[in-house]
Amino acid sequence: MTDYVSPKDLVQEAVQLAGKKADLSVRDMLIRGILAGAFLGYATSLVFMVSSQGLPPIVGAILFPVGFVILVLLGLELVTGNFALLPAGVMAGSVRFPSLLRNWTWVFLGNMIGSLLYAVLFYLAITNFRTGNGGAIADLLKQAAQKKTLAYVALGPSGWATAVVKGILCNWMVTIGAVLALASRSTVGKIAAMWLPIMTFFALGFEHSVVNMFLIPSGMIFGAPISVGQFLLWNLLPVTIGNIVAGALFTGVALHATYPSASTSSAIPASQPVTAPTSQEVPFVPAPAARLHSM
Repeated sequence: MTDYVSPKDLVQEAVQLAGKKADLSVRDMLIRGILAGAFLGYATSLVFMVSSQGLPPIVGAILFPVGFVILVLLGLELVTGNFALLPAGVMAGSVRFPSLLRNWTWVFLGNMIGSLLYAVLFYLAITNFRTGNGGAIADLLKQAAQKKTLAYVALGPSGWATAVVKGILCNWMVTIGAVLALASRSTVGKIAAMWLPIMTFFALGFEHSVVNMFLIPSGMIFGAPISVGQFLLWNLLPVTIGNIVAGALFTGVALHATYPSASTSSAIPASQPVTAPTSQEVPFVPAPAARLHSM
C-alpha cells in the first residue's frame, strides 16, 4: 500500500487545512506564528554558522529546510505558506475573504515577533552577552542584510522591482513545499517532499519575508548601517508583495483551478433551482396489504 497522495486528493486536503487555519483563535495564531518565526530563525542562523566555517553555500541550502520541516510537522503557522493555502480555501468556498485577511495579519505579526525574539537571543548568545563582536557570523549577517536592503536602494525602482520578483520566485517554491507536505501519509515522505523545493529556493538566493524578519534585524543589531525604514520599504514590503503573488496565484489558485476540490466541483450551480419531482415522475407502488387483498 503506497503512502502517496494524488494531486486531486492533496488539493482537497489543502482546502480542508485552510478551513482549520481560518478558524484558529487569535491566541493560537500568535503562539504558532511566534514559534514558526523562531524556528525559521534557527535554520537561517545554522546556514550562517556553516558559511562562517568556509563550507560551500550549497551545504547551507541543504541544511536550511530543517526549520521548515520542524514548523510544518508541529502544525505551526507560517504566513508565506498560508499565502497559498487560504486562497485555495477561498476558491473552494470553505474560507471567507475576511477570514483570510485575519489569518494573514495575525500570523504575519506572530512570525515577526518570533523572528525578532530569536534575533535578540542569538545576538546575546554569540557575543557572550554583548562582551564580544560575534566574529565571522556577525560579519556575514551584516553583509547579507546590506545586500538585501542597501543594494536595492542603490538601484532605485529597479531594485524595488527586483525584490518583488525574487519574492515571487521564492514563495513559488516555498508554497509548493507547504502543499507537498500533504503529498505523503508517512513522516519520512512528508520530509522528503518538503525538503526539495525549500532547498531549491534557498540555494538560488531568492527573498523570503519571514527569513528576512530574522536576517536583516540581526544584521542591524550587529551594526549594519540600515535604518528601520530601509528594512521595511526596500525589503519587507516588496518581498511580501512578491510572496503573496506567488503563493496566492501561482500555487493556491493555480492548483485549485486544475484540481478543483469536491466541495466546488460537485456543487449544484446557484442558477439551477432545485425542484421537487412531479407526480408523473414518481411511480405508484401498491401497498403490500392491497396486493394481499386482491389475491
